[in-house]
Amino acid sequence: MLRSSSAPTAAGPAKSGPSASAPSIFGWLSRHLTLLVFIALVAAVLLGQFAPATAIRMEPLGTWFVNVIKVFIPFIIFLTIVSGISGMSDLKKVGRIGIKALVYFEVVTTLSLTIGILLAYWVKPGRIDKTGLPTGDIKKYANAGAKGFDWGHFFATNLTLQVLLLAIIVGIVISLHPKRQKALPWIHLATRWVFVVLKYVMYLAPVGAFGGMAYTIGKFGIRTLKPLAMLMATVYGTMIVFIFVVLGLILRYFKFNIWTYLKNIREEILIVLGTSSSEAALPSLMAKLERMGCSQPVVGLVVPTGYSFNLDGTSIYLSMSVIFLAQLYNVPLSMGELLSILAILMITSKGAAGVTGSGFIVLASTLTAIQKIPVEGLAFLLAVDKFMSEARAITNIIGNGVATLVIAKSEGEFNPADSGLVTITAG
Repeated sequence: MLRSSSAPTAAGPAKSGPSASAPSIFGWLSRHLTLLVFIALVAAVLLGQFAPATAIRMEPLGTWFVNVIKVFIPFIIFLTIVSGISGMSDLKKVGRIGIKALVYFEVVTTLSLTIGILLAYWVKPGRIDKTGLPTGDIKKYANAGAKGFDWGHFFATNLTLQVLLLAIIVGIVISLHPKRQKALPWIHLATRWVFVVLKYVMYLAPVGAFGGMAYTIGKFGIRTLKPLAMLMATVYGTMIVFIFVVLGLILRYFKFNIWTYLKNIREEILIVLGTSSSEAALPSLMAKLERMGCSQPVVGLVVPTGYSFNLDGTSIYLSMSVIFLAQLYNVPLSMGELLSILAILMITSKGAAGVTGSGFIVLASTLTAIQKIPVEGLAFLLAVDKFMSEARAITNIIGNGVATLVIAKSEGEFNPADSGLVTITAG
C-alpha cells in the first residue's frame, strides 16, 4: 500500500493536533455546512430575482472566495504528491498510476464527447429561429481561437500542471535520497497545517456561494434562459444521464454506489453550484477522497491531472455546442465531418481548463478548424453560458472523483474504513 500512516487525510476536525482546540462554533459550522450553503443559494436566487442591482454588487464575495481557495491549490497539490511519493518504496507504481489515469481520462472523455454529439442529434436543440436570440461579444474569443490549440501555451498557463510536474520530480528526488526519513515529518507537518487553515476557510463557503449565485441571477436574469431553453435542458439532461448511467455503471463495476458517492461530496457540489468553479472545491474534494479510503498518492496524482485532462462536463458541452450551432445555421454534417469534429475536440477539449472563457476559445478554434460552421454563432451561446457553467463544473468534479476511486480500487490503493462508500453486495 502507498498510504502512509502519518499522512494527514482530511480537512475535518482531528482528535489531536493544531485543530483540537477549535471553538464549538466551528464544530457547529462543520456539521451544518451543507445546509448553510443550500440556504445561501436559495437566498441568492431570491435576491437576484427581486433585487438584481443589489445582487450584482455581491459579485466580490464569490470571486474573493474562489481566489482564496486557488491560493491553497498549488500548496496542497505539491505537499500531497511530495508526501505520498517520497514515502513510497515502489516508484514504478507511480508511473503505472499516471499512465492508467491518462488512459482512463482519454477513454471517458471520448465517451462524453460522443454522447454529447449523439444526444444533440437526437434532441435537435438548434432547430429554433435565431431571430431575436440574445447575443454577446465574441471578438476576443474568435481572435484567440483562430490561432489554434497550442500545447506549449497550455502548459505555460496551467499552474496546476506545472506544480504537479514539479511535485513529482521533488517527490522522486526525496524518495531516492538516503536522508528522506528526516524530511518526511516536516512535509507531513506542513501538509497538516495547510489542511487545518483550509478547513477554517471552507467555513466561508456559504458566503462565496451566495455571492456567486446572486451575481449570476442579478446580472443575467432567469428570463434570458427562455429563448435557449431547449439547449439548456438538453445540456443539463445529457450531463445527468452521463453521471447516473455512464459514471454510475463505472462505479458499479468497481463495487461502488453512485448515490452514496454523491452524498459524500454533496458539500463540494453545492459550492461548485454557487461559485461556477470546480477549482473552488478541488482541495476539499481531495480531502474527502482520502477520507473515503483512497491513498494519498493516488488522490494527489489523479485529481490535479484530471482537472486538466478529464473534463467530462466540458466535453459534453463542447460537442453539443458544435452540433447546436450546425443545426442553428442549417449546416449539414457528414459522418466523416462528425468524426473529424470528434477527433478535433479530443485534442482541443484538453485546453478548456483553468481559465475563464477558455471553453469559448476551444469552441472558436474547433469551428475555425472545421471551416463550415459560422464562428459568429458563439454570440448566441455566450448569452447563456453562465447558466451552463454550473452543470459543466459539477460534472467535471464528479467525474474526477470517480476517476480517483476507480484508479485507487484497481491499484489496490483503496481502504474504505468506515466511509460507507462501498456497496454492501460483493461482486
